[in-house]
Amino acid sequence: MKNSLYITLFLLATSFSQHLSGQSTSDSIDVFIKEKMIQLKIPGLQLAIVKKGKLEKLSYYGLANIEHNVAISSKSTFSINSMTKAFVGIAIMQLQEQGKLKVDDPISQYINDIPNEWRAITIRQLLSNISGLPNNINDKEQVLGDGTEENNWEMVKKLPMEFKPGERFSYNQTGYYILGRIITKLSSQHFTKFIEENQFKIADMSSTQFGDSNDIIPNSAGAYSTIVNTDGKWINDEKLHNAFATFPIFFRTATGIISTSEDLGKWLIALQNGKLLRNKNSVNEMFTSVKLNDGHIDGFNKLTNGYALGWPTVVRDEHPAAAPVGGMRSALFVYPKDELSIVILTNLQGSNPEWLIDEIAGYYFPDMKIKNGFGLSKNLKLLRQELIHSKFKNSFKIYSDIKRNNEDYNLSEDEINSWGYQLIEQNKKNEALQVFHFNTLLYPKSANVYDSYAETLELTGNRKEAIINYRKSLELNPANSNARQFLENKK
Repeated sequence: MKNSLYITLFLLATSFSQHLSGQSTSDSIDVFIKEKMIQLKIPGLQLAIVKKGKLEKLSYYGLANIEHNVAISSKSTFSINSMTKAFVGIAIMQLQEQGKLKVDDPISQYINDIPNEWRAITIRQLLSNISGLPNNINDKEQVLGDGTEENNWEMVKKLPMEFKPGERFSYNQTGYYILGRIITKLSSQHFTKFIEENQFKIADMSSTQFGDSNDIIPNSAGAYSTIVNTDGKWINDEKLHNAFATFPIFFRTATGIISTSEDLGKWLIALQNGKLLRNKNSVNEMFTSVKLNDGHIDGFNKLTNGYALGWPTVVRDEHPAAAPVGGMRSALFVYPKDELSIVILTNLQGSNPEWLIDEIAGYYFPDMKIKNGFGLSKNLKLLRQELIHSKFKNSFKIYSDIKRNNEDYNLSEDEINSWGYQLIEQNKKNEALQVFHFNTLLYPKSANVYDSYAETLELTGNRKEAIINYRKSLELNPANSNARQFLENKK
């Protein structure tokens, strides 16, 4: 049953792709998307690509509803979850352009009923999740209290600050609730209406609205999930479940917009064309990652490693991006230097499509392809280049020669390991084997590098050497369940 479902999804994706442009770039992207949908078990997906201010590609694949075999269409609507915060960022910048606020104003200038220790927190700190405010949701991401605004507000005000404002990054929903109140107060209309009139209507987003699972949403693509929240931790049980979410109206600055990839493409074009924000400096400020008190930038993970004004950011020298993500199921990347934007909406919580978008951008900019070394550190790229020339032989000697000429040259255990797994995904198993072996020479006291090397030895058919290295890993870390399980199965 399980296999037949994903065969069906693949066939649906194939049939929809026939309506697309015949260009090789477009066709290659379709092939990539179909493969990832099968690999990640994504029922339905929409894609929009904006290039140089125009909608370059609109595609849709798979099923909106598995139970009734309803196909995704161009009109299918998806919850974009926390991507909603990017709309809040624009709303705040619109109010700044109108002279009604400044993002460095303290929130006490606009909100009175707050604890004294909150008073100096700025709007910028709310937008960038560095405020230190207590969160108005619990570990299971449920709104505190009985779901009413008044009770939720009274509860969160009694909680202690998590840290000094600006001290660190911590994803926070309370800040966005306060931003909603500020927008409502200064615009003299509810924040949802302000965003509808000043973004949805201006960008002609006819399929976009605020809503949740309790609302009747035209053409809803629904929601599925392979993850469950157990004791505050998200666990992937690899089983497909229906997913439902409710967002009280007061909470909808944090999450609450339903949209399509086409509408989001229109929204991005309106932003780029000056229809949403008149001043380019406003866009630049909104996309600029906010620094902590100690001067460094932080974010969710190694990809979305910064946060600007409502917009997560990808901070890097090559092809930086503003990158809203939502619900572990939707994402869009704006590459300001490349005049390219990519939107992916899915109905699978846990698909995390942000990890696919750079690879799609690579069809337009080949240096962004993982197979060409994109995403590797400058130091690792140098080693990669030399290893390619040597056909991945004598890796430790090559590394030693590089380091001899550059005392500051270093590679971390994790980045080498990650590169090895990338090579496996590219079906370069022998090259991966050499990389993992090199990592054991560089970090001989790490259980993890021997475990990865052993996995790859087993993958390439060298079971005898795999057993030796699993034993070595287990000696270094007796708690390594992966090594223990392998060795027990081989008895």
